[in-house]
Amino acid sequence: MRDPVGPKDRSVYVRRRIVVLLGLVAVVTAVVLMIVRPGSDSAVTNAGKVDVPSDVSEKPAADPAKAGEPVACPTSSLEVLAVTDQGSYGGGELPQLSLSVKNTGAEACIADLGTAGMTFIISSGSDDVWRSTDCQTEADNLPVVLKAGELLETEPIEWDRTRSSTETCDISRDPVGADGASYHLTAAVGGVASTDTAQFLLY
Repeated sequence: MRDPVGPKDRSVYVRRRIVVLLGLVAVVTAVVLMIVRPGSDSAVTNAGKVDVPSDVSEKPAADPAKAGEPVACPTSSLEVLAVTDQGSYGGGELPQLSLSVKNTGAEACIADLGTAGMTFIISSGSDDVWRSTDCQTEADNLPVVLKAGELLETEPIEWDRTRSSTETCDISRDPVGADGASYHLTAAVGGVASTDTAQFLLY
């Protein structure tokens, strides 16, 4: 017996439409995945790659010496000479002591020509009678750039013709012998002592 002609149940139409829509969604999804997925994989891969030059981590830090900035003078580049203002001193005359320093190196360098970087020693025979550092207070540093081959002479300091020691800083010191006594001055900068002494006489 045939089905009667007339409108079918509404639920039948709804189910058919749902099936058709699901089919369309499946087709569209498949097409989108086919188009997008290959490009997205490569995009993620490319975004994760950062080209870093292989030599970046191997480059050394800048060297101040190579950048042209002077550094402390090596001892082998310093030549020191002890200097007095006279060869002999009469009674009451006080010797003025200084030194000259020369940079014998091929590059400019820095020498400390302050009271903290220099030393003066006066001796008589094997007896060191006076040292500039024995009772020194508030020693200061004075970094000076010496050009290659440059010779500089320091400002003089005065010797009061007395003996020094670290135990006599707060008391009167004994005067050294005079009457034509011979003394020798040795000077040093940065641990480099003068090769020759400056001899002088006291009267």
